Amino acid sequence: QVQLAESGGGLVQAGGSLSLSCAASGNIRSINAMGWYRHDPGKSRELVATITGGGSTNYADSVKGRFTISRDNAKNTVHLQMNSLKPEDTGFYYCTAEIVTNWGNVYDYWGQGTQVTVSS
Repeated sequence: QVQLAESGGGLVQAGGSLSLSCAASGNIRSINAMGWYRHDPGKSRELVATITGGGSTNYADSVKGRFTISRDNAKNTVHLQMNSLKPEDTGFYYCTAEIVTNWGNVYDYWGQGTQVTVSS
């Protein structure tokens, strides 16, 4: 069994900052990559940021220069630091991970998500 536990989120004014965290636990040999998606009613789900075990990162064009993703491999945890937040960043943020189990199988897992609301 594998589960992803998310923390953070909340309400912040435009221009402010917020930090999200996601910790993976369970039947884990290694984690190939972790990342964050977001969704808001009336909009499509989009990939916000990803990071591999080797530290390679990718960001959506809309968040480049404002968001930073980082990873603590020893703790199987990923963080998303969100700065200079805009109202359009509002949405439900989901943590995701590609995990290799102790038996050598590879699966994608999703967290339950956390709400981020940015007021103008």
